Amino acid sequence: MKQQEIERKFLVKSDGWRGKGGGELFRQGYIARTQDRTVRVRVAGEKGTLTIKYRGAGIARSEFEYAIPLDEAQALLDGLEPGEIIEKMRFTFEENGDVWEVDEFMGANAGLVVAEIELASEEQSFVRPDWLGEEVSKISRYLNVELSHLPYTAWTAEQKQEGKK
Repeated sequence: MKQQEIERKFLVKSDGWRGKGGGELFRQGYIARTQDRTVRVRVAGEKGTLTIKYRGAGIARSEFEYAIPLDEAQALLDGLEPGEIIEKMRFTFEENGDVWEVDEFMGANAGLVVAEIELASEEQSFVRPDWLGEEVSKISRYLNVELSHLPYTAWTAEQKQEGKK
């Protein structure tokens, strides 16, 4: 299904979000990548998906997502190197009328916690929860596709501070 994805991403500065929603384990990797598009395979719980994303202007992207059999999604992930697979717990909940997704990364990206909100337009306003930190939507190293190649634990101290200014 094609849709326009407009997503803003933020660092999380406190644990004020904890307990607001249940978590689900996500395992994902990228089976193809070019400068302006990616093909991702994901296992979330008992569901497999294949997603194609095309980079657009600003933070908008075209996204095509398809359900695939779980065993096929697992086989595609098994074809990747262990370091290319991202594992995270995703917590989804509503706050102030908005749906938030908080990703707490594991493995090579342990220590990174980000929150995302999907919007109808780049200009759409929303209430910023007090646990929300700096916005990192336009810092490419925070994209999952980038984290699969240069994980958070390999970043320099300066790179980790860039989004916290």
